[in-house]
Amino acid sequence: MKTLKILFITIITAGFFSSCNDEFLTASSTNSKPYGTEPITEESVNENLAAAYHILLRDNYASGYNSTIFTSDLRSDDVFKGGGDAADQQQFENLATFTCDPSLNLGGFWELYYRGVARCNETIANADQFIAAGTGNLDLVSQYKEEAIFLRAYYMYWIWLNWGNVPYPKQLVTQETEFIAVQYTADEVYNHLMEDIAECERIGKLGLKSPEIGRTNLAAVYMLKAAIVMYQKDNSKYNEVAANMAAIIKSEDYDLMNNFDEMWLQENEFCKENIFESNMGSGELDWSGSAGNPYGMGTNLPCYLSPRSLNDPSGVFEGGWCFAPVRPYLYKLTGDAVDSDGKQPIFEANDVRREASINHWSFAAGEYSPGYQDTRGYFLRKYAARKGYSVSGEITLNYCNNVRIYRYAETLLNYAELVGVLGAGASGGVTAQSCLDKVRSRAGVGSVPVNQDNIEKERHREFIGEGKRYWDLVRWGKAAQTLTEDFLQPSLSGSGSESTFRWKRTWTEKNKYLPIPKEEVDARLGTAYEIIQNLY
Repeated sequence: MKTLKILFITIITAGFFSSCNDEFLTASSTNSKPYGTEPITEESVNENLAAAYHILLRDNYASGYNSTIFTSDLRSDDVFKGGGDAADQQQFENLATFTCDPSLNLGGFWELYYRGVARCNETIANADQFIAAGTGNLDLVSQYKEEAIFLRAYYMYWIWLNWGNVPYPKQLVTQETEFIAVQYTADEVYNHLMEDIAECERIGKLGLKSPEIGRTNLAAVYMLKAAIVMYQKDNSKYNEVAANMAAIIKSEDYDLMNNFDEMWLQENEFCKENIFESNMGSGELDWSGSAGNPYGMGTNLPCYLSPRSLNDPSGVFEGGWCFAPVRPYLYKLTGDAVDSDGKQPIFEANDVRREASINHWSFAAGEYSPGYQDTRGYFLRKYAARKGYSVSGEITLNYCNNVRIYRYAETLLNYAELVGVLGAGASGGVTAQSCLDKVRSRAGVGSVPVNQDNIEKERHREFIGEGKRYWDLVRWGKAAQTLTEDFLQPSLSGSGSESTFRWKRTWTEKNKYLPIPKEEVDARLGTAYEIIQNLY
């Protein structure tokens, strides 16, 4: 382990913002109270917590354009990079081809999520001060503390996934204060993540489903715990996590939406399937302040994922910037011919998730204009730009599509994998087969046995465009085999004429972690607290 000096600056103006027509915590545009400010009250701790939650609303505006979903899917085998050309957002080209260096990767992502950690630490410190005083609503403030610990673990989870060997600060950091933190190994970070999860469970003030829409809950804690444990492949925790999944299933607090496609509509935000989601609101952001987006209102993710110059004959979808064009094999049906990429189609004929996950537009019909790495009109659908979902400010920047972070379908598939493949004991009378069958039944396809291959395929079909696929490939040990590629991909040029582009990349174990941002390393060169850079 190595000690290093990191400048964590807490930016304390924050708040929650209501999304289009849905209920939410109503502490809008709050100013959080710094630690040590008197008096610390229930309301002031809630304001601190609002600032911590606020980071969820800025996910796609992390000192640039960064989204957990988008930046994860770019590394998968579901999409190409796309956009205007190779140099359009060059960091994404590097990310998609596993050629990131310390200067061109997700530096804004690093800064934003550590800012979230700092805000969580301030919330926890103020909550501890309130609780130590022994008066007031101690249960409520203990709940606030538990929520902050969960959010700290959630933000650190994303930092850990991307960089592995990082600091995990748990003490309070005040504004413009240099803080001595420890750079842990990835395995040590895992242990700290599990300590935070255990502390949430020990405090025990959260129910499996929150009575207040938008706040976290115990089910979200369990889902984060499952993601961490399964990625780490810590088989000593599999029984425990399977029991957590069974508790969610047996509670009947959640269920699958009947219509998979309708789940992504605005009116079905916070539906019965969504365990935890970030509550985006359409704001008034314009280009003058888009990169920083200090207000946390509006997302540009739908614009990134939509084709340019779209003329949707149904009048449902808007155009965008044509990033992340979908690979054609993903839209094909099992039994169809294999494309030049050599990948087997995954969808059965009656699976409703294919049409609900992928839009297909026709250049010949004048519906869109091809961009870089166009795949003849295939684009992601779940978070696509829809008419009426951006109602103020610059349309491209202010979509209010909520990001579904954890869905009940993932609970079912986690349990099926843990019990049916990874050897965890069944819990609560729930069977692995019943969980897999329920997900497939909703999709309109029949039962298949629970095994590794079928679980991998089912997660692939279920979570297209949700940022899960890349991390699944890494944890299954399939990344090098699946993501090392070299082939010519049929395409359309900007004029619509037939074309090809070469897709070549190599994934090795060193690509599991991104290089740490250059500014973080350079700031500490020659000091006693130099950062050990990841291999790249």
